Amino acid sequence: MSDVLIVTWDGGGAVAPALGIAAELRDRGHRVRVLGHPSMRARIEAHGLLFHAYRRARAWQPDARLSTRRAELAYLATCVDRGAGRDVTDLLREFRCDVAVVDCMLLGAFAAVRRARVRHVSLVHTFYGYIREEFGAGTLNAVATLKGLPPRRFWDGADRVLVTTLPSLEPLSPLPPNTRVVGPVVPPAVPARSSGRVLVSLSSLHYPGQVGTLQTVVDAVADLPLPVVVTTGHSVRPSEIRAPANVEVRGFVPHAEVMPEVSLVVGHGGHGTTMQALAHDLPLVILPAFDRSDQPLVGSVLRRAGVASVVSRQAGAAAIRTAVDRMLAPGPHLAAAARLGAGIRSAPGAAAAAGEVESLL
Repeated sequence: MSDVLIVTWDGGGAVAPALGIAAELRDRGHRVRVLGHPSMRARIEAHGLLFHAYRRARAWQPDARLSTRRAELAYLATCVDRGAGRDVTDLLREFRCDVAVVDCMLLGAFAAVRRARVRHVSLVHTFYGYIREEFGAGTLNAVATLKGLPPRRFWDGADRVLVTTLPSLEPLSPLPPNTRVVGPVVPPAVPARSSGRVLVSLSSLHYPGQVGTLQTVVDAVADLPLPVVVTTGHSVRPSEIRAPANVEVRGFVPHAEVMPEVSLVVGHGGHGTTMQALAHDLPLVILPAFDRSDQPLVGSVLRRAGVASVVSRQAGAAAIRTAVDRMLAPGPHLAAAARLGAGIRSAPGAAAAAGEVESLL
């Protein structure tokens, strides 16, 4: 038995890949500890994993309703937080660790595992093209480098970089030599039954203007001759949305429960939600919620792949309805979604990631 430390955060799409890989390693007989925000405890322990909550890391509230500027600052502060690194150091002093798997955005944690000389893996939960070209450059890179936390040096110095996306969609080429694209880590999926329902799910995290965008989408599908289910996650209350008779508004619902029964997903372009939709052979309408995130890139990549229509979140109900009608109609986008779905279902995902971790033991 070997000891593996997973360092993650309550960052929406960051959680599922970390949890899936942790469970796979646990099932292979390794002792796995997960370090994350206190809000993650129930979800992690429900999978039978050992959980340790941050004690010295900066507080993070994924459902806090912040302005765009304050949301950007909170996101940046979490990425460059040395408090998370101090928690890693404390845990490494208390427990043995053979390999650490660190979310690629937690730069303070990278500094800690490097100082401890622990073999470590950078876990990328979206396109590496976004991480290197947007996250690893620009404002965040400048701030992080000034704080002694240079992103690309950390990633390039990792023993492995594991990218949990579909290889055919990854925009970065060539990949650095320490990088492996293992496939999406998503719950088991089957092709959707094309029941004629539409799923609207914009994010489990809060983004500025999220309630207004959700309401505009609901208005767009108000007279759609199909049932629509809207999941608001933890950051929006269902009562905040005015829903017509054909729309059911629910709070947080695991996507695996509803995606097998729908024909289309209207989403925000989060990588995790998008990969899960494609795993069910579902086309998408994407309204990127946050310009500084990976969502615009996810939308453009999926549009080029022929499986998504991208609409600005400032667009009116008429433009959104046009996109919904287009993606519900017969066309080549359905076959393209089925091809990508088959690729995701056959990708090794968590198994490949666990194998790469084991190769370092």
